[in-house]
Amino acid sequence: MAKDRVLDLANHINRSKRGSKSGIKFEDPEYMILEPVVSNEMAEVGLCLELRNPKSAKDVAPLCDKSVEETSKILWDLAVAGVCFINKIDGVDKYWLDTWIPGVMEMMVNNKENIKKYPQIGEAFEAYGRVRGPKTVGNFPVGKGLMRVIPIEQAIQGETRKASYEEVSKYLNENDLFSVSDCSCRTARAVMGEGCGHLKEDICIQMGHAAEYYIRTGRGKQISREEAFEVIKKAEADGLVHQIPNTDGAGKTHAICNCCGCSCLSLRTSEMFLNTDMVRSNYVSFVDKDKCVGCGECVEGCQVNALQLGQKICTKTPIVEKKRELPRDTEWGPDKWNTDYRTNRKVVVDTGTSPCKAECPAHIGIQGYIKLAAQGRYTEALELIKHENPFPAVCGRICPRKCESACTRGDIDDPLAIDDIKKFIAEQDLNKDNRYVPKVKHNYGNKIAVIGAGPSGLSCAFYLALNGYKVTVFEKQKALGGMLTLGIPSFRLQKDVVNAEIEILKEVGVEFKTGVEVGENISLKDLRGQGFEAFYIAIGAQAGRYIGIEGEDATGVTTGVDFLRKVNLGEDIKLEGQTIIIGGGNVAIDVSRTAVRVGASKVSMFCLESRLEMPALEEEIDEALAEFININNSWGPKRITTENGHVTGVEFKKCISVFDENRGFNPKFDENDTKIVKADNVLISVGQAIDLGNLIADSKIELNPNKTIKADSTTLQTGEPDVFTGGDSLTGPRFAIDAIAAGKEGAISIHRYVNPGQSLTIGRIKRDYRSFDKENLNLEGYDHLPRQKAKHIDENESKESFKDVRGTLTEDQVKKETERCLSCGATVVDQYLCIGCGVCTTKCKFDAISLVRKYDGEGVELREIKPAVMKHAIKRKIRIAAKKPVKFLESIFSSEKNKRS
Repeated sequence: MAKDRVLDLANHINRSKRGSKSGIKFEDPEYMILEPVVSNEMAEVGLCLELRNPKSAKDVAPLCDKSVEETSKILWDLAVAGVCFINKIDGVDKYWLDTWIPGVMEMMVNNKENIKKYPQIGEAFEAYGRVRGPKTVGNFPVGKGLMRVIPIEQAIQGETRKASYEEVSKYLNENDLFSVSDCSCRTARAVMGEGCGHLKEDICIQMGHAAEYYIRTGRGKQISREEAFEVIKKAEADGLVHQIPNTDGAGKTHAICNCCGCSCLSLRTSEMFLNTDMVRSNYVSFVDKDKCVGCGECVEGCQVNALQLGQKICTKTPIVEKKRELPRDTEWGPDKWNTDYRTNRKVVVDTGTSPCKAECPAHIGIQGYIKLAAQGRYTEALELIKHENPFPAVCGRICPRKCESACTRGDIDDPLAIDDIKKFIAEQDLNKDNRYVPKVKHNYGNKIAVIGAGPSGLSCAFYLALNGYKVTVFEKQKALGGMLTLGIPSFRLQKDVVNAEIEILKEVGVEFKTGVEVGENISLKDLRGQGFEAFYIAIGAQAGRYIGIEGEDATGVTTGVDFLRKVNLGEDIKLEGQTIIIGGGNVAIDVSRTAVRVGASKVSMFCLESRLEMPALEEEIDEALAEFININNSWGPKRITTENGHVTGVEFKKCISVFDENRGFNPKFDENDTKIVKADNVLISVGQAIDLGNLIADSKIELNPNKTIKADSTTLQTGEPDVFTGGDSLTGPRFAIDAIAAGKEGAISIHRYVNPGQSLTIGRIKRDYRSFDKENLNLEGYDHLPRQKAKHIDENESKESFKDVRGTLTEDQVKKETERCLSCGATVVDQYLCIGCGVCTTKCKFDAISLVRKYDGEGVELREIKPAVMKHAIKRKIRIAAKKPVKFLESIFSSEKNKRS
């Protein structure tokens, strides 16, 4: 039922008349936020209060025709609800009204009991800016918006033109009473189920009269000045933006909010309506392209998507920057808004960025760690790598080097030895004294189960642990590492390397339970009963695959995966005589080279693909040939010949094509061209299969036709809402770096899932990095420094040992190799969209991005805002009108030109 007096109170707070053009109506957010908790009787008393003019219950009682006692009680109820402030002034409780935003709406949302009981309060708060925001676009001068960004102080310390009102410390040092509360914007988003993963708890600071109000009404808890500085420090570490209510006058405020661009309803003004002047500081970001290495840390840290990665390497044809309209001198409507800003943020400009960053499955800041290595800053290089990949030493030995294949340097001479540089950097991670162990940032404490201790599961566990989650990894094998340990021979990846990097996970709090198969020894239901709130399935593709030909069940025939597992587990495996490996991928190479080491007198590989089509990496093929392994291309197995149940050979038929016109796997054979090759052992290495056992029994989890787990490609969520999956169990067999990248995404989703009200997609960075057009590069004039190569021991010695004989670059070689980097990419700043918060400067390790003062706007007291806005709005109208004749003439000239042509 409509509450008339509550509508009157909404208009009173709004300083408008009911029924007027600007008056509040029943369907408006200003009424909707009051309606659940304010009665008509409460509204009667509220109507007697004034904007920022404190009154006592004794002052108000005669105005509302109630006793002082009754008036005092209702005023207290209004204050607790959030409709008005209360402070003790000269020993007497006094009450007053404030603006809707910043003011009443935030205060009402921060009543934890009411917001939980009435989500409508949060919905109305969100709706207010969305409904009223368009009217402000272009009409507020810089520095005079209702909220104002304050730069991170260290970002402007060297700026000679800084003013004290731009410094966070000024506000904290000038106040004596402080409280900390939940973020009201994120609270509202969460009750709507639209949280972005930035959590709301204990992050916004109140000071002075606001702190007294928050403490007395239970909205916040009292903290010291020192604790307030710690909140600021924590917010900056989390990449949040400082904002202040900007209606108290120049250099004055009663709060410091710490905001994210994906949930803040103030920053939305900038992002959705492109009304940046409403909230910006006087500063904008500036990138020194000579120093920038395009690592992307600032881009992904920017809360308002003002930064994107582009290129700095020269082009044949100049890249023309698109000119766009701004609300400062243009009529602004919905056609110019960015309504999907919470889901469509871009990390790269349309013309692309450096290929190494784009092509790496984990999108590591490769240029960044190369530059850090060049400067001898190896620990910082490790830190940068571990933002995306917890296992640099492992990947330095087994990575497929997609970054190198795409490296621009390869169009001049040889690609940069990126992986060898990473391997050198990661060597110190193997030394316990030099090891880089990231700090645990939070202490959320929820119990999470990771099923499978391979690269994807370990990656997910690592990033969850850094947020303080209690992660337990369940592994059915006795050894940790999954295929890193059991599927890759030691001559490619020594087990002490894997174990050293897993040790870091233990140091950040991950617990491991080996020899436990979930689905057999314990079920998902059992684990839920133990308090686990979410699960990440990363069991990998550890089962071998057979081909389905005659003779596969003979003695002496096994899958390459099973063979490698037994060898890696230390079983006494001996092969005698001639051994055939069927397959042409990297695993087949590993199987072949392992067969050499366990006694096979002759090892021959047979694969469908031609030499150029082989899926194995060129480097690994060369290593196999160096160990006298015969590679036979374009042959497919027809049957395995046997005698008395034991293999005697394989009959092959000639493969004339592997793929169809759409590059689909569809081999064609010449059935008349066959041969039989003698063999004592046959190792089938044509892929891996996923063995789920009873893991998903009695669940809603579905499988794809290829037996991978069906899950959302972005969130990795399965048919069971609390179960996520990644790595080979989601995609089928891929490289470790792909699995590692998926593990991090899984950790992001699980963090959001276990925190109520968080969306799995909103505010999530889509890392769609793309390479620039290499055909448009000017590569003339570059030097031809030779690619550095690590020394290997003699090949004849290597094939007798399971030791990894591949060397590591020396420090001198690393210095030389890093000089070969062309430093292709660089950050591009949209200085209009930039709000001048300084978050980007905290992410840069190269002093390549800084804040420069571009504006000189100061805040004004609430009563002075209207005339300042009206004056500015009139000037804007003049600018808009001045453009119209020009556009009219341009259209005429364009029309005449078209007629002539």
